[in-house]
Amino acid sequence: MSQAQVVIPSNNAPYVNLPPITTVLFEAKAKKGVTFEQIAKEVGKDEVWVASAFYGQAKFNAEELGKVCEFLGIETADAAGEIGEHWWPNRGLGPIPPHDPVIYRLYEGILVYGHPIKAIIHEKFGDGIMSMIDCKINIEKKPDPKGDRVLLSFDGKFLPYATW
Repeated sequence: MSQAQVVIPSNNAPYVNLPPITTVLFEAKAKKGVTFEQIAKEVGKDEVWVASAFYGQAKFNAEELGKVCEFLGIETADAAGEIGEHWWPNRGLGPIPPHDPVIYRLYEGILVYGHPIKAIIHEKFGDGIMSMIDCKINIEKKPDPKGDRVLLSFDGKFLPYATW
């Protein structure tokens, strides 16, 4: 793929709301033709977490950022200047309800099944929440004769509500 063919449209969502270096990260990823899974292996992190960091929703530490930059051929100093130790994520991208069909369907799933999931969490664990801070997310492709299925799992720590 020639470098002229790889352009991330940084003037529209979600890139317009992210530090400019994220466009550089996405372009370098595309130019190299690698997946988030491959980058994650280089960094020693999970692919969903690495993708989250690319979207400015998680924070690379200095060592992780250095490994990503080296793997993708980006100047570490440029990345550190924008998303280094001084920078903190502003989490939560996009409008509510979301417009993107994939994200909207996830949102729809919570709208439809959120209260049943909440009720079952309370039945099994008590009064509390599932942490999204201490959470692992896994995405798998599951072959099925009727069409491939998306297996999405959230493995979050249960946090009981405190009483005082």
